[in-house]
Amino acid sequence: MIPSIQANWSRNSFILRNKIAVVTGATGILGRWFCAALADHGADIALVDQSKDVIEMATWLSSQFSVNVRGYERDISNIEGLSILADEIETELGPVDILHNNAATKGSNLDEFFSPVAQFSPETWREIMSVNLDAAFFVAREFGTRMAARGSGSIIQTASIYGIMGPDQRIYEGSSYNGRPINTPPVYSASKAGIVGLTKYLATYWGKEGVRVNTLTPGGVSSGQNKIFEDRYSARIPLGRMAQPAEMVGALIFLASDASRYITGQNIVIDGGLSAW
Repeated sequence: MIPSIQANWSRNSFILRNKIAVVTGATGILGRWFCAALADHGADIALVDQSKDVIEMATWLSSQFSVNVRGYERDISNIEGLSILADEIETELGPVDILHNNAATKGSNLDEFFSPVAQFSPETWREIMSVNLDAAFFVAREFGTRMAARGSGSIIQTASIYGIMGPDQRIYEGSSYNGRPINTPPVYSASKAGIVGLTKYLATYWGKEGVRVNTLTPGGVSSGQNKIFEDRYSARIPLGRMAQPAEMVGALIFLASDASRYITGQNIVIDGGLSAW
C-alpha cells in the first residue's frame, strides 16, 4: 500500500451519500435512468419536471433506494419561478451539491417540431430554445450561484451528438419514432450546441469558486425508433448498435462525484464511436 495514494483515492469517490442533487427533465427517457442511478449511489434528489408523473416517481425512488426524493411539478421556462423553486428545494432537502441540467422539449406541436427547414416557424424555434437553452442557463445560474457562494458543486448539462456534429439526413427516409416520421430539426442541433458552449463558459466563470461544469453528450438511444432507423443509424456506429439508456448513467455518476473533482469544462461523448469516424 502506498499511503499517499490511499489517502486521496478510493472507490468511495463515487459514492454520493449526503449529497443533494437536482435533476430537470426527471421523467424523460433518460431522466428516469439518471435519477435512479443517483439514488442508487446514495444521493437525495429533487426531481423537476412538467409531468405529473414526477410525484409518483419520487415516491417510488424513495422506497426503492431508501433516500430522500422529492418531486416538483414545474415549468422551468418560467424563469421568474426558479428562485422560488431553488428556495423550496434547499429548504426541504438542503444545499444543492449536484445539478443535472437535463430538461429538453419537442414543443407543443410535433408537426411543427419535425417540419422541414424551409417551413420551420419562428414561434416553434423560440418555444424549443426557451427550454433547451434559455432555461438551461437560468437554472444553472440559480443553482450555480448558490454553489459558488458555498465554494463547491458539480453541474452536468445534457447535450446531444447532434450538438457536436450534423445529422446524416440519409438515415431519415422511411424512418419513424412511435409510428410517426422523424428527423433532427435545426433548433434541436442549435440548442444542444449552445449547451456545449454554455458549459465551457460557466466552467471558466465559476472555476475559482470550486464549481465544476461539464457536458454529457448521448448518441442515439434505442427508444421506439423503427427498424429502418435502427439499422441505418447502427451502420454508422463503430460498435454497431444504438445505445441503451442504462449505458448513459456511468458518465453521469462520474461527473457528479468526487471521482471527477479535477475535471471541468469537458464534454463526455457517449456515442458508440460515431464521432470518431
